[in-house]
Amino acid sequence: MPRSPDPWGEAARHEWALDPGYLTVNHGSYGAAPRVVLAAQRDWQRRMEAQPVRFFAREAPAALRQAAGRLAAFLGARGEDVVFVENATAGCNAVLRSLDFAPGDEILVLSHGYGAVVKAAHYVASRTGAHVVTAPLPFPRGDDDAMVAAVAGAITPRTRLAVLDHVTSSSALVLPLARLVATCHAAGVKVLADGAHGPGNLDLDVPATGTDYYVGNCHKWLCAPKGCAFLWARPERQKGLHPLTISHGYGAGFLAEFDWIGTRDISAWLAVTAALDFHERLGGAALRARGRSLAAEGAALLAGRLGTETGSGNAAENAMGLVRLPLTGEIGQRRALAIRERLLDAGTDAPVNEVDGGIWLRISAAPYSTPGDFARLAEILKQGLAAGHF
Repeated sequence: MPRSPDPWGEAARHEWALDPGYLTVNHGSYGAAPRVVLAAQRDWQRRMEAQPVRFFAREAPAALRQAAGRLAAFLGARGEDVVFVENATAGCNAVLRSLDFAPGDEILVLSHGYGAVVKAAHYVASRTGAHVVTAPLPFPRGDDDAMVAAVAGAITPRTRLAVLDHVTSSSALVLPLARLVATCHAAGVKVLADGAHGPGNLDLDVPATGTDYYVGNCHKWLCAPKGCAFLWARPERQKGLHPLTISHGYGAGFLAEFDWIGTRDISAWLAVTAALDFHERLGGAALRARGRSLAAEGAALLAGRLGTETGSGNAAENAMGLVRLPLTGEIGQRRALAIRERLLDAGTDAPVNEVDGGIWLRISAAPYSTPGDFARLAEILKQGLAAGHF
């Protein structure tokens, strides 16, 4: 019998309104919501505007909890432990700004931590007299044992909170989160897990990680509308946890405070159920496995064509890959950003960052991606390098 056609790649591109003339290999930055999910969001907006008072007073509360329950089930969690936030950075800020730090306390972050969240940690520390301590991750050749050792070595008796990325943004490393959490808890340190790239990318069971708090974006790998993310907190950590905006729910508990912070468009949150349906229709676990395989294949292709190397081996555990660019001379973030601008001019985009003394390019393998996309990117890079544009 003939083999069934692959439901991904070219066969799936009609699901998105992507510009066909642009090479989209950076799903990991902002995601891309498919047509069916955007249609669901518009349906919620129509219901909201048909009668706003009725919607917010009678429909929204139950609909919001139903959406949170669906998302929580996907995360292996309970609905009452999940609230929506605008993005992972907002969720991290909510946790950081809810905790009490004293002068001399330490907040542990990672050398590959997401820049916005690291800045939030510095902001909180500056207002409380605490200090931010950075654990240097081994890169580009580091295994799980080395990562655990790096975090353990940065913990001191003054460490109160560790902010740990589940998947690092600039270097696409999948960290051994459960082991890191256990190491921190053994030292009496709470953990905030930044899972911006977790949902829809990893096979995720949030409570099983053991973390105290977990934030994740749904607009990336789950393909929900922009502005859809979540904060999960263990029941014993929910008391005293507040949203960035204090409103009518203050003092009424975790759900009451986060579910209502004033008038806003919650259609992106409610449309997460359509995004979950879409993710499952495209294969669920099989789709995630395909993303991991294609990202590894794409990174290897690029490294081979450029005569360079891929990032750390465990990057193949997610739908992003990392490739070192073969550059000499100045190595720094300014040059990395200039290369990214050149790629935009050439009709494509991939994050380019200076990481530990090298300039690395990150690719994403989305449901609509094909091996040919990465071959085309390799030619763009080779031409730019040959012309001295980079």
